[in-house]
Amino acid sequence: MNNLPSLSDLNVFYTVARKKSFTAAADELSSSPAYVSKRIRILEETLKCSLFHRSTRHISLTEDGKLILERVFHILSEYEKLENIINNPESLPTGKINIVSNFSFGHTHIAPILSKLMTIYSDLTIQFDTVDRTLDLIEHGLDLDICVGNDIAPNMIAKKLLPNYRILCASPHYLKINDEPDDLDDLINHNCLATKQRDQSKHVWKLRSPMEDISISIEPKFISNSSAVIKQLAIDGQGVMLCSVWDVIEEIRIGKLQHVLTSYWQDADIWAVYPSRLKSSSKLKICILFIQTELLNRLQSLNSLTRGKPILAEVDNIRLPIEKIFI
Repeated sequence: MNNLPSLSDLNVFYTVARKKSFTAAADELSSSPAYVSKRIRILEETLKCSLFHRSTRHISLTEDGKLILERVFHILSEYEKLENIINNPESLPTGKINIVSNFSFGHTHIAPILSKLMTIYSDLTIQFDTVDRTLDLIEHGLDLDICVGNDIAPNMIAKKLLPNYRILCASPHYLKINDEPDDLDDLINHNCLATKQRDQSKHVWKLRSPMEDISISIEPKFISNSSAVIKQLAIDGQGVMLCSVWDVIEEIRIGKLQHVLTSYWQDADIWAVYPSRLKSSSKLKICILFIQTELLNRLQSLNSLTRGKPILAEVDNIRLPIEKIFI
């Protein structure tokens, strides 16, 4: 083929596809929308196909564009790896890495770990976003998803970082007033507090036990995409919630929350998920290993838990409230 597309034009195409906008792509590339439009037109002429459907307000990839995007993603990634080998023979992490995680886990654990990572590897640039839904890593140009939950796209590579699962719990105050549920069917008589998890249906709790897998429909009293909000309501005595062990284990141990229906759980391990094209990236491997090591240090108690067994309060740490006597 005598007329190969230029690498810079492929990068322009990839940026437009990711941003879904000529103007936004121009901003990222520090160029003008006219320049971006020109380069896309030249690329379409070179490849002899149309890459985008265009309207006055929106653009979207054509079928040819979708096929070419995946190949371009690989080409640009291979070029980046080649550049790293040439400029960074010791394979230390350098350049940019795009990482996502869910809201609560990202804020609580991943953000401080990435801060430490940047201190050690000063040539590394990180873009980190917290999201409440599963993103297509290739479509959004993402390198790594640190996710909580076991619903992982089949075209991705996943490395388990830490065991985790979700349990049902409520505050002792709530259970004192409403009684502890005897079985899952009894939840219909309780206030359910629901978090919109990335990997679970809106009003269905999919649970496991040593005897069965079961899905139970609930009518939530309160719904939020913030697990921190749901946890606070549960602590305040507003109802029963399904939540990750990593998020509530300390509250259970000090008696703010109580594990209920203890033989049931929902698998929700902590994973590093990334596109297959990055399986040989030394930069990504170093970052994942660093994140895993730090998580093991921060959440080492998760390794001592057994699914389907009760998590108990540490009695010595519970301080009963002082009764006020009015005369």
